[in-house]
Amino acid sequence: MSVKVVLGAIAAFTAVVYGSSILAGLAVRDLKFDRSEIPTHAGMAWTPPRDSSIPRGPLGESIRRGRLIFNETPLYAPDHATAKIKCADCHAEGGMQPFASPVVAVPATFPQFNQRAGRVITLKDRIQECFVRSENGTPIDYDGEQMKSLVDYINWLSTPEPNRQQFVGRGLVSLPTLQPDPVHGQQIYASQCAGCHGQHGEGSLPMFPPLWGPNAFNDGAGMNGIPKMAAFVQHNMPQNRMGILTPQQAWDVSAYIHAQPRPAFNTAYAKF
Repeated sequence: MSVKVVLGAIAAFTAVVYGSSILAGLAVRDLKFDRSEIPTHAGMAWTPPRDSSIPRGPLGESIRRGRLIFNETPLYAPDHATAKIKCADCHAEGGMQPFASPVVAVPATFPQFNQRAGRVITLKDRIQECFVRSENGTPIDYDGEQMKSLVDYINWLSTPEPNRQQFVGRGLVSLPTLQPDPVHGQQIYASQCAGCHGQHGEGSLPMFPPLWGPNAFNDGAGMNGIPKMAAFVQHNMPQNRMGILTPQQAWDVSAYIHAQPRPAFNTAYAKF
């Protein structure tokens, strides 16, 4: 057997093992949260509601439709999502993962002042922001079925239950402000990120979203900000080895991704 054949077999085997480890990690995370991944000072006081708690009738149908839109946005809201990005790509585990911008308990925080918009916004306004920025798309009908379903899903996810304590893990982890090195970040991306998100940031759909290029979030999205992306990356990436990156490495790789080309935000939607 030639050396070329042997090396090819080794490479193929390595790819299968690497891919399988990612899928195994994702499969476990689909079942329940791994409390060991949450900082020890935080604990874990919240658990997802059971599907059996979804009511029958129109409200239940709306909640299930909202979950589908949230988890597969380009598929269930294709007219408003140009990017190949799902809500759940930034709000992981269907909006339930601690320190991954979860939407649990979010309704109670609205209305709130939004610094970017320069005004007080509603939950519906915030959802529109996601569509025109992270989805690089267009606003959905403010009072339409899609908006109602997303709000119903988030409300259901946030429904209090007896003996349920306050959700721990709102927002993102707090990182120190560091000076990023995008050149070092390119090396980190190649070794830790390219296996899922592609050598050129193109992603591997439907599981791994694009990080730059025509199908990625636009330059008006929150994830285009280095500090926010660094906080997300440091706690949540790589998905099958979360927490292996230091804060400095998270800043570096986020700076590298930030420097790559992506769609421009449509200023016609600047009010969002």
